[in-house]
Parts: sequence; C-alpha cells; structure tokens
Amino acid sequence: MAVALVAALAVGAVTAWDHLFGPAMAAGAGPVDASLFAPGACVLLPPTMGDRHLTVFLDAGHGGPDPGGVGTTESGRQIGESAVNLHVELDAASGLRARGFAVVVSRTADTTVLRLKAADTDGSLLSVRGVHDDVAARDQCANDAHAAALVGIYMDAGGSLSEAGSVTTYDTARPFAAANQRLATLLQDDVLGAMNARGWGIPDDGVVPDTSEGSVSGDPTTSGLAAKAAAYPHLLLLGPAEAGYFTSPSRMPGAVIEPLYLTDPFEASIAASTTGQSVMAQGIVDAVVQYFAPPLAPSATGRGAP
Repeated sequence: MAVALVAALAVGAVTAWDHLFGPAMAAGAGPVDASLFAPGACVLLPPTMGDRHLTVFLDAGHGGPDPGGVGTTESGRQIGESAVNLHVELDAASGLRARGFAVVVSRTADTTVLRLKAADTDGSLLSVRGVHDDVAARDQCANDAHAAALVGIYMDAGGSLSEAGSVTTYDTARPFAAANQRLATLLQDDVLGAMNARGWGIPDDGVVPDTSEGSVSGDPTTSGLAAKAAAYPHLLLLGPAEAGYFTSPSRMPGAVIEPLYLTDPFEASIAASTTGQSVMAQGIVDAVVQYFAPPLAPSATGRGAP
C-alpha cells in the first residue's frame, strides 16, 4: 500500500454537520423522543430533494464515554473510531436525503444514544449495563422512527498491524434474514468498490453472519449481564430477542459495515481523511438506493430487462 496514495488525501477534521443542517435546521428535523434519548441523539432528518416516503436508520457506532477502537495514521496522528463513524454517518445522511430518503441518525455529536443513568457508567467509561443499553437504544431509535432499513457504521481494529480489510455483517436468525444478507452484500460491494476505485487496494473480508460476534464483551465465568452477553451469539444491534437479556430488537432488515481497520496505519489514514469518509459514505448511499430500487420488470420473453 503506497504512502503516496495517502499523502494525496485531504486529512482533516471537517464534519458533515453543515451538509446536514446548513445555516438553519430544515423543517421537520428534530429528535425522535427527547425524553428517551440523549441530547443530539436519535434525530430524524427529512429529505432535501423529493420524497420516497422511506426512512433509513444510520448508526454511528460508539460515542461519548465509549470511544470504540483507536488507531494511528501513517503520519502518527491518533484517531478514534467514534469520531470517524460519526463523520461517515453524517455524510451518508446528507447523500440519502438528497436522494429523497428521510434519515434517522443515532447521534449527531460525540454522545451516547442512551440518556445515561448512574448504573450506565463505571468511572469515565460505560459499564457493561451501559454498553448493552446504549446499543439497545439504537434499535429503539430505529423502531420508533419506523425505519425501513438499518445500517450500522463501525470501523475494525485488530491485534496486529497486518490485519486489514472491509467486512459486512448480517444476522441469519431473523425472519428477514434474506433481506439482511442482500443489504449486507450491497454495502460490502459498493463501499469496497468505491474505495478500491481510488486505487487503495482494501482487502475484501467478505459478507459474514453475526454468529459469535457478541456486542458486549464479558467473561463467561462471571454472573449477571456480562455472562448473558458472552453467551449471546449475535450482534446486539442486529440480533433477535433473548429472554432475560434483550427484549427490543430491531424490526427491520439491517447490516453492519466495518470498511477499514484503524489499527492498520494505511487504512487509518484513509479513515481519518475527509476524502476517505466521503468515499465510504457515498458507497453506503449507493447501496441503500440499490436496496430499495424496484426489481427489473420482466420482458415479454419472461426475462428481466437488459
């Protein structure tokens, strides 16, 4: 992976906030439920051009006391996953709104989605309960907004600098598992394709089920919520209900994409750049548009239109 490619990227901290809101909040934009979610979280944004009468939920993973993964760019700049996820989410929201979608975003700032209570924090970090309830709040946000599709935007992190690539995860245990897989495949193909059209050479780590990808880490020898989290074989954002552990799963097809490894300096440099964030966001927009596109009409011969 050539350093020169990264040098051409405009690395910066510019957010997509202005693209979303402009000089004034658009009519109809606002929190889905200000009493339930944290300030700046679970915000519904109307379309800016046309109206497909469809709402898409975009989740910028982590936030607030939960920074997610951390990486270092080739120039030595440290970046946190929660900030990268937010930039990509807001950029994708802007693109989808311009294509006629209403978008509900999990957060618009560096915050949790959950309105935190004392039991949700452990010092300066989220407690196991806080992590669980914050992810569950994202599903609740998507459900309350009547979203027709859910896209989780996260970044990956590995134990070595050699781990790299894009992966998209979906749940196979839901009644809409086939739709989950279709959305996941479109996200993987379009985001990876958009990045590699730039010559970045990001490896394709595939479209994979979320089995054994539990959302909350926990020692199975412990008791209570940590043990239940360790035994839950799904991503909480995507998975089904589980008695005594999770009662409010999402009610729409969804997938989680992790386009880059922040622990790979080359990929971290892309993730930290406004260019990289915009390219990933455009891939998400393209995938969602394709997901909701009407099927090809059959021709007189019974075959699809060319």
